[in-house]
Amino acid sequence: MSRAPRLWAVVGATGTGKTGLSLAIAQALAARGTAAEIVNADAMQLYRGMDIGTAKLREDERRGVPHHLFDALEVTDEAAVAWYQDAARDVVRRIHDRGADAILVGGSGLYVSSVVFDFAFPPRDAAVRAELEAELDRLGPGMLFARLAEQDAATAARVDPQNGRRIVRALEVLAQGQDTHGAVLPDEPVSWLGATTIVGTHIERAELVPMLDARVEGMWRDGLVEEAAALRERGLEDGVTARRAIGYAQALGQLRGELTESEAIAQTQALTRRYARRQVSWFKRYRDVAWVDSRTVDAAALVDETPTGGTDASDPISRDS
Repeated sequence: MSRAPRLWAVVGATGTGKTGLSLAIAQALAARGTAAEIVNADAMQLYRGMDIGTAKLREDERRGVPHHLFDALEVTDEAAVAWYQDAARDVVRRIHDRGADAILVGGSGLYVSSVVFDFAFPPRDAAVRAELEAELDRLGPGMLFARLAEQDAATAARVDPQNGRRIVRALEVLAQGQDTHGAVLPDEPVSWLGATTIVGTHIERAELVPMLDARVEGMWRDGLVEEAAALRERGLEDGVTARRAIGYAQALGQLRGELTESEAIAQTQALTRRYARRQVSWFKRYRDVAWVDSRTVDAAALVDETPTGGTDASDPISRDS
């Protein structure tokens, strides 16, 4: 009997080896006669030209594995998770129609969840959002976060007080008389597709932090500021989402003379460490994940241990302890 196409999700904090593991899984599947294609679930890797600061894999490094939803947006476009959910699920369906497995890879928690789990997003209101974005630019996130805490304390407790984009979205939904999605998973998440396997990459924080700091320094050496300058010519500073990306916001600040290079690097390192902590907290709430160290895991063994039928994400390869 033929094997049902499977959805894999490779998740975890930034810098923990998700990209390499996704390629290794794809190659292990191919060695067993199952084609696989990779689908991006990193909000910033959606943007064309944002390569160094997102550690985006070059085409010549993709080992012949088809990749989807990389370079899908211009830096002036907004990366809305509701749009992404529709786009990514359409890609997954088409991959499965070809008889291949889809490997969703990325650390943007809500983006991953929007594909893996079955839940819908509240409606959007462009006019309300524009007003809130203008307030965010004028006042900063603090006052908007205080308003969110007053109107919806449960959601505010789960949102980073510095994440202006997420705060604006929650207030936009509340302004329409809707309940927010709480920026979290549903209480009892249900898999969107039956045959789903979630693999989480993990490195202990004491070891990860110096790796992340070194990674940021490497981005500056590799030309992140020059990349940001080129993207500024294409409208980066006008982008609602892209201009706030960690690393790019600091590179722009350096280009404007608001930050020295050392200040820009230090700020990016601090924000990257904070982001990694939030990613760990998000994915730890997934009920069933096979947690691995991407540097030592045997991808072939992961593939061999995965059920071949239409099981769902609640039938794990190994329990999250």
